[in-house]
Amino acid sequence: MRKAAKIIVKGTVHGVFFRRFVKGHADDLKLKGLCRNLDDGNVEIIVEGEPEQIKRLIGFVEKGPAHAQIRGVDVSERKWEGDFTDFRTLRF
Repeated sequence: MRKAAKIIVKGTVHGVFFRRFVKGHADDLKLKGLCRNLDDGNVEIIVEGEPEQIKRLIGFVEKGPAHAQIRGVDVSERKWEGDFTDFRTLRF
């Protein structure tokens, strides 16, 4: 059963290759969606895929890459739409 989620990551997540980190894990987990920096300094991730794989991605995101400082991760469930064909990183 496919699921979808919106993840907001708070902390020092700009300029530390965070989006590349997320994309690498999302690709490995065969997830689809997007990751983008937000104007407020946070990162937004929209992800679709198998529930267990989404859970694993959230685990990676909570730790982040070496130079990131994660202060919070907000996860909200979304309706699966099937809009994505791959996982992309966007600038804004």
